[in-house]
Order: sequence, then C-alpha cells, then structure tokens
Amino acid sequence: MAQGSVIWRCRQCGNRSVGTCPHPRAGYSIVCRVGGRQKWEAVGRNKKAAEKRLVGVLAQLHAGTFREPTKIFFRDFAERWLVQYVEGAVKPSTLRTYRWLLSKHLVPAFGSSKLTDLTAEHVQRFTAEKLKSGLSPKTVRHLLVVLKHMLKHAKKWGYLRYNPADDVEAPRVESREMDALTPEELRRLFQAADEPYRTLFLCAALTGMRRGELLGLRWGDVDWHQGRIYVHQTLFKRTRQEAGQGTPWLFQTPKSRASRRAIVMSPALKEALEFHRLTCPASPHDLVFCKSNGAPMDAELMVRREFQPALTRAGLRHIRFHDLRHTYASLLIAQGAHVRFIQDQLGHSSVTTSLNTYGHLLPGSQPDVGVKLDQQVFGASLARDRANMVLTERPELRPIALNQDEDDMAVTLSGIDG
Repeated sequence: MAQGSVIWRCRQCGNRSVGTCPHPRAGYSIVCRVGGRQKWEAVGRNKKAAEKRLVGVLAQLHAGTFREPTKIFFRDFAERWLVQYVEGAVKPSTLRTYRWLLSKHLVPAFGSSKLTDLTAEHVQRFTAEKLKSGLSPKTVRHLLVVLKHMLKHAKKWGYLRYNPADDVEAPRVESREMDALTPEELRRLFQAADEPYRTLFLCAALTGMRRGELLGLRWGDVDWHQGRIYVHQTLFKRTRQEAGQGTPWLFQTPKSRASRRAIVMSPALKEALEFHRLTCPASPHDLVFCKSNGAPMDAELMVRREFQPALTRAGLRHIRFHDLRHTYASLLIAQGAHVRFIQDQLGHSSVTTSLNTYGHLLPGSQPDVGVKLDQQVFGASLARDRANMVLTERPELRPIALNQDEDDMAVTLSGIDG
C-alpha cells in the first residue's frame, strides 16, 4: 500500500527545522513514491492542509487514478484560460474586467511561477501586499475571485491537483454608504437640467434602471397601455482594441436573468416620455435616448458633460449617476413598498441582495406592534378587557391625575417618580 510523509523543508536553502527558516519557499511538503521514485509536492505553512493533501494523494495512488500535473507557467495558463473558457462564457464587460485584473495585478505577481509552485501562503501573502499598497478590499476580493476561478479550471484540466486559493481568506469589505437625493433635491436637479437629459434623469430616478439599461432602452420596450417599461437589453461600449473594425458599442442582455424585468411607469414619467418622443431624433436602433444623429449615447460623456454640471447648477453635492438608482429605492421604501416589490423593480437576483443593500433604510421600530398583536389574537374588545383586568389587579398603575394645558397632556402615575 502506498505510503507518504509530511515534511517541513525550505526549497531555497534546504533547512528542515520547523518554523526557523525565513525564506518564502519554506513550508510543509508531502513526499511519497510514484512509479518507483520519490515525489515531492509543496503545500504551504499549514500542516493540516499538508496532511489533508497527503491523504488525497495516497487515496489516488491506491485507486490507480493519480497522474502528474502538466507543467505550465501562470502567465501562459492565464491567457489559455481567457481564450478557451472566459471569452465564450461571460459578457464582454466581465471579460474586460478579467483581462484588466490579470494584466494589472495577477500576472505581474505570479506570471513567472509555475502553477504547481503556487501555495496558499503565496496567495495569502499576495492579498496582504495588495491591501498594504492601498488597493481597496473590494478590489482585492475581486482579484481573489478571479484567481480561484482560474485555478479551479487548472485543476479540472489537469494542471493542478488542488486549488491553493481555496483556503485563502478574503479581506472583509465594509459596506459603502450610499447616497440618495431627497424629493426636493430631485426637483432642483430636474429644473437645472436641459432636455433631453432632464427626461433621462427623470427616467433614472423614477425607474431605478442602470445606466446601460437606460441608454439601451427602445421605444418598443415602453408599454403605454399597461404603464410598464420592459428591460430587455443594455448598451455596452467597447474599447478601440475590443471593437477592432466593428462598431464601438453593442447591445447585450441585461446583467442577470432577474434584470429582465417590467418596471412600473409613473404618470409624470409617462407624460415626460410622450413629450420626449415627439421631439427626440429618430434612431435606427429605436433608442429612447440617443445622440442627435440617432447613434447611442456615450455614457461617460453624458455623465461628465451633462449630469455633473446639472448637479452644480442645482447647488447639489456631486453624486454618482448610479446613486439615482439608490434614490429610486429610497423613494419606494419611504412609501412603504414591500421588499419583494423593490427586488422585482430593481432586478436583484434575490431578496437577500435587496435587504443587504437597503435594509438599513427599512423601518426597524414598530412601537404599536404589541397592541396590534393583542387585537389580532384576542380581538379589540378582549384586548381592552385584558388591559382593564391588569389595572384592577395592580391599582398602583391606575392613573390618578390628569393635567392638561394648551400644549400637552401629562398622565401622572401613582408610585412612579417624575
């Protein structure tokens, strides 16, 4: 039966005294015989992880399923993974994010290393260094997600026997405090904006649509009779390198399946859109909001040249365009909308997302809940009888004085100071 051991050693200087070597290549390795020769595999500084890995290797050797991983450098596998998997599995916007994270952070850190040399400690040290360099915890979490996803496929394709990023703890991300405009601030923004952007901002604040969803909205997606706006597509602008000889933009499906939704259209928004339809330029793409020649708007230019100047003219603080989506959610919450309705209108994939994002805005104090419970269980008359019974059994709680002036009414209870 196959046997093996867990041994501490430094692959740089050969030191085998546990915990005494400062070199980054020091840690626990597993050693066993494969095909008549010794096979070493570095795991990291976690002894339990090394023991767990050894058990897995010995089980594979006993079952005859063990095979040597293919040697490949990190940078080569990263490009192979992007071409063979990512390009056909994710949206162009996600592909762009993956490429940027790999080229800017992951390949510079691990590119010259072989995949089989990576350990959990290397990945944990990488996350710590990125945090110390000033990178936000959210971005570091994104880096770790991409790395785990990539190494998961490396394991599936036979380049790794285990994923060293699986046991790495992601940094905690503090929830960002969102900003939302009040109704009075919204009115000031609308007054300061010029058409057609006034209608665009009105639509953003009264539907909660994302920027790409607004700029990809077609007149055919507006149901005038039912008073609904249907989100079926979103506009994505490509870089010059991404576009090549094609158009610099494309229409794609929304962010998720839940993002394909029907949004209630308010009477004021319906009236504004009806007027906008009479004055807006014709678009070959049937776009509601477009440039004077009918082509799609540039989102970044719209925000920089129209949205931010309108905030300045209105005397308002500068917020993100996305905060109009938060404004819509806060308006729904203020009027007592059910959280499930808010989820549907915003296109969140689960009600948990809505609660995590806007839960702090939901009313948390219900001072009359006890009275309502009594009335619900016992009925209004029985609830009053029960209250009278308590006062009969405890006369010290019975009110003995009633003082009223022009401004307030005070009840003084016997036996209670102040």
